[in-house]
Amino acid sequence: MYFRDEGRGRPVFLLLHGFSGSVRSFDAVAPLLAEHGRVLRVDLRGHGRTGGHDGLDADSQAAAVTEVLDRLGIGRVTAVGHSYGADVALALGRRADKVVIISQAPDYSYATFPAGSGLLAVPVLGPLLHRIAPPSAVRRAMSYAFAPGFEFDPALVRGHATTSPAVARAVLVERRKALARKPLDERVRELGASTMAILGRHDRFYDCVRTAERYRAVGARVEIVEDAGHSPQVERPEQVVDLLLSLHANCSE
Repeated sequence: MYFRDEGRGRPVFLLLHGFSGSVRSFDAVAPLLAEHGRVLRVDLRGHGRTGGHDGLDADSQAAAVTEVLDRLGIGRVTAVGHSYGADVALALGRRADKVVIISQAPDYSYATFPAGSGLLAVPVLGPLLHRIAPPSAVRRAMSYAFAPGFEFDPALVRGHATTSPAVARAVLVERRKALARKPLDERVRELGASTMAILGRHDRFYDCVRTAERYRAVGARVEIVEDAGHSPQVERPEQVVDLLLSLHANCSE
């Protein structure tokens, strides 16, 4: 598993990207956090420099991340998961003493995905579309992850090319089933860890108000970034860093 280890000391922030992301998804956040503690970023299985085509469910991803933590001698962490990365953060269980969910609803019951995205999960056709999609089409699809009009770094588009085609089915089909069985808000309640949800007001995947209500109902702290869409760590990194640091403002770590 490819990772980047920056900063030192405590707290330790573990940054987990979402579908088609990579360590680059936190480029704007990591250096700011590293001034206040240790920051570990990983490329999840099926993504970036880690690659692979199996072990893509949240529990398997969490087991792989735990191996990295063990190898580095890192104990408990503040697990920060963006989108699909939120599932992985919660799957770490007690290894995470604090959990931050960025822009992920508890399930897909009111999800809205870009037109045609379901085709990526179709056997044979999905991998073919993944391989032949022109950069312009990928960029249009990725724009859905930001507030309307936000100009994102074109380098983020390269995450698509390094993502296994198998991830689409894992996230769009298998994950839907897993979240229907046990939504993330139920996992938050069971885990009992200090949890914060950071949501973009203009998220086009999940309705911000409904998501906020569900997480507040299970005791999570909810913060809404007014000018952001589905990726506030990219759109408003300074505000996200301030929120992450506020989790430890009154701690002795």
